[in-house]
Amino acid sequence: MAITGLKKGKFTLMSQQIETQIDVTLTERDRTTAFFRIVLVVPMAIFLSSFAPTDFTSSSNYAVGFFILPVLLALVVRQIYPTYLLAFNEALLSLQTRVDAYLLLLTDEYPSIEENDVVSVTFPEVDAKALNRWLPLVKWFLAIPLYIVGLFYILYAAILTVIAWFSILFTGNYPERCAEGVVGTIAFWNRVVGYALVLVTDEYPTFSL
Repeated sequence: MAITGLKKGKFTLMSQQIETQIDVTLTERDRTTAFFRIVLVVPMAIFLSSFAPTDFTSSSNYAVGFFILPVLLALVVRQIYPTYLLAFNEALLSLQTRVDAYLLLLTDEYPSIEENDVVSVTFPEVDAKALNRWLPLVKWFLAIPLYIVGLFYILYAAILTVIAWFSILFTGNYPERCAEGVVGTIAFWNRVVGYALVLVTDEYPTFSL
């Protein structure tokens, strides 16, 4: 994890699974947009939720919109991960991460529909033949401990975001320690998604941030 520049900190959490990189703006923050962030993010939240079935709640965003069942069937029956499904899942997780980074005050740049330089989500190279074809049937169950730990990380990130919100309003700066925890939480959940939902790896994610 490294910090580059005087105004921005680039936090990169490397993984043999999904890699998440967010260019965090630490200083000279926009206090006005930070104050109204939860309102400003609504249009992008609506756009993101449009990928989801209408009977899902917003709290299940990480499980919504991804092509899970088609991928599972393709891996189990044919031992193939269709490239178009892989591209869609990667693009959707990237979009989700851009929205999360904006909502959680990591950046003042409004989340774009297309890829940008602020947020980078990189999937590992997927070789379906090297993946266990039966493991996708039970990954959702094996990941239960990850879900439990992840809930505590979400609470932790929420507390850090509140602290950062007040810091931005009063000082115009985002505390570096808060950024590390929030980015770590996002990266943790992206790794869980990669293992349990979009099935791009058989390697069990670490519990650490």
